[in-house]
Amino acid sequence: MSQSGAKSKKLTMAEQADRHVLYQKSVQAPEAEVEFMSEKFLELRGRKALSLKEDFCGTAYLASEWCLSDPQRTAIGVDFDTETLEWGRKNNLEAKGVADRVTLIDADVREVIEPQVDIVCAFNFSYCLFEKRDELRHYFEQARKSLKQDGILVLDLFGGTECEDVIEEETELEDEPVTYVWEQVSFNPIDHHMTCAIHFDFDDGSRLENAFTYAWRLWSIPEIRELLEEAGYSKVRIYWERYEDSDDDSDELEGTGEYYETEEVENQESWMVYIVAEV
Repeated sequence: MSQSGAKSKKLTMAEQADRHVLYQKSVQAPEAEVEFMSEKFLELRGRKALSLKEDFCGTAYLASEWCLSDPQRTAIGVDFDTETLEWGRKNNLEAKGVADRVTLIDADVREVIEPQVDIVCAFNFSYCLFEKRDELRHYFEQARKSLKQDGILVLDLFGGTECEDVIEEETELEDEPVTYVWEQVSFNPIDHHMTCAIHFDFDDGSRLENAFTYAWRLWSIPEIRELLEEAGYSKVRIYWERYEDSDDDSDELEGTGEYYETEEVENQESWMVYIVAEV
């Protein structure tokens, strides 16, 4: 192919895509997370939460939405991916006009314990990269140091009978020419180490392969609860999502996006919970 022909070659949709934009649209739900944390803090502490530290913040999408939800709110975002932080600064903080109320810190989340905040959160199972008990307990201890006297730590966790399987799940993004693909690449039942990947398939047949990859431990709820208690938290609450029958003729259940505190449930093929630990 001539040089001019190579230059005129049309880029595929995958080649033109921004993986951070796709991640925010397919994986994150910051408005729902802000609502959940706000409601639970008010319910448990009797006052409005104003300060947030988002550990493993990535593009700080959640931190920016936290500040958009209330003009009094401030946030800290901590991550050690410089490129992703700078993308978030430009496309989230500055674009949404909250750059003056969000502080981004390029560092290990275990090193940032000041200033103290009302809520620390670690979502999208990010803390699961700590695969040893001592490592994860230490992270929980450091998160506790960064909380005010009535602060809370909020985590999410996934599980279910199919989470130990090698599978691919596809979800078409609404009003977008792309399908989000979650792949559980491998799972070791001896140490619960698993590798996962996110791909994006486009309507023109192109694929953004391994847009994001993960290697972590599939922790269980009782393990997380015990480590939080060992780290000094006074109370650990589990919030389970309500499920209902799907609208089609299948027997599958669908999540409602509503969470309730409970101590006993029936296992499912797949579930996601919020864990709230009180100082």
